Amino acid sequence: MQNKGIIKVFAILFGLVCIYQLSFTFIANNVEKDAEAFAEQKISKNAENYIVLRDRAEQKYLDSIGNEEVIAGISYNTAKDKELNKGLDLKGGINVILQISVRDILRELANNTKDPAFNQALAKADEQQKKSQENYVDLFFDAFEEIPDAKLASPDVFANKSLSDEINFEMSNDEVKPIIRRKIDESITSAFEVLRKRIDKFGVTQPNIQRLGNSGRILVELPGAKEIDRVKGLLQSTAQLEFWHVYKSNELQNFFVQANNVLKDLVAQEEKAVDTTEAAEDEIDALLQSAEDTTEVAQQNNPLFDLMVSPGFQGGPVLATFPVEDTAQVNDYLKMSQVRSLLSGDQRYAKFVWGKTDEDSEVAELYALKGNRQNEPPLSGSVITDAMQTYDQVGRVAVSMQMNGKGAKIWEEMTGFASENQSQIAIVLDNIVYSAPGVSSGPIAGGRSEITGDFSITEGQDLANVL
Repeated sequence: MQNKGIIKVFAILFGLVCIYQLSFTFIANNVEKDAEAFAEQKISKNAENYIVLRDRAEQKYLDSIGNEEVIAGISYNTAKDKELNKGLDLKGGINVILQISVRDILRELANNTKDPAFNQALAKADEQQKKSQENYVDLFFDAFEEIPDAKLASPDVFANKSLSDEINFEMSNDEVKPIIRRKIDESITSAFEVLRKRIDKFGVTQPNIQRLGNSGRILVELPGAKEIDRVKGLLQSTAQLEFWHVYKSNELQNFFVQANNVLKDLVAQEEKAVDTTEAAEDEIDALLQSAEDTTEVAQQNNPLFDLMVSPGFQGGPVLATFPVEDTAQVNDYLKMSQVRSLLSGDQRYAKFVWGKTDEDSEVAELYALKGNRQNEPPLSGSVITDAMQTYDQVGRVAVSMQMNGKGAKIWEEMTGFASENQSQIAIVLDNIVYSAPGVSSGPIAGGRSEITGDFSITEGQDLANVL
């Protein structure tokens, strides 16, 4: 009888524990139902791509209330972290197999060599892979061995400057192969770790990521994930972060005036040529009248200024604003050789880029980065050692970054220059300016910086993940 009593106590305790654990799933499900109802109410079924729009609205709702108390001090984020793992079978989600390109790794290890033997072996490995289950690197080595006198330790192949510490000219092919295999495995492992870190921060419960043998394939399972485009971007993207000095608007005012005049003449010439062709069969007096009309139109036409919404502020980094739909036309104008030739001195290396816009933006801001002959930024994202989504001083979503020692030194020099010259530094991600802050307090030491922009919480988290 005493044993039965103990069993009952344990059964009751076990039941209470189960109810406690299930309560998190219940809370999370209820909040997600509210989010779904919110999205359905906000986005009509008649809207184009309404499924995608509803998913975004649902995610924004969950982000906005994630840390708010739902019941008994439990927030949605807490409940989501502790809910039962239903897996893909019960919960649905996204299942992806990623293929790491061993071919690209080989090319990178060989410094993108143009060596005929190397590229011939790659081409044959490509063909063999279509009808073989062997690893790509084995197919490559087999193809390379078939080429007479071909050496993997050639200075034009793997005995290059990048691998000089491990491969020398006197090594045989058999000695080089294990080194290359190890390098490939290290690259795949590195890619795997990057993906794992991104997925861990993605926000799904108990994701699964694993390597599939030595094939270079990686399996990713994300239970409950719905946003296919977001997942695709998170897994495939490699954010190109750059820091550039920027020109002030007044430094390029004369250039814009001259560019507009050049474009005016070019447009007038094009219109005149068209009118002349169309008038070839007309009377002489009609031709003369057409020429007069063309001249009058040309005098009134301002190809660049007519597109401009407003000029930038004096001393600011924004050169001008243009309608979003006209940015492609402005790009075409600024790329024309007749226009680029107007830039002299260091300005001839200027890079024209646009500021970040959101879905509702009607205008875009134009910036000019202080480029150089090498077209390389003073500081790139390779120096970033850590990044996380935070909030700035006024509560906007931001991404905080920490740089390594080398990056911190360059950053201190850049911010010192900007402070001394009362100029700005553009923070550029994938050729889009996210912010261009000025520096008023002198050089910034320590290598910590922050990207601010019109981010949603999700965008900030994704950006921090890919940096």
